[in-house]
Amino acid sequence: MEVIKLREEYIKLNQALKAAGLAESGVDAKYAILSGKVKVNGQTELQRGKKLYAGDLVEYEGQTIRIEEGL
Repeated sequence: MEVIKLREEYIKLNQALKAAGLAESGVDAKYAILSGKVKVNGQTELQRGKKLYAGDLVEYEGQTIRIEEGL
């Protein structure tokens, strides 16, 4: 499981995929999201700008990203 620590109040879904190394570029993240392959908290998410907060879980291609509070 990949963990992303927030530097601000939230991170956008496409940015989280890139930060976790699950998407090489913003374009890759966009197409993964729009194709319905990404889930947030168990629900398929189609908004690439979806705001993720501490406690959210993202699933993509068998990988999980957990969003946590930052410093």
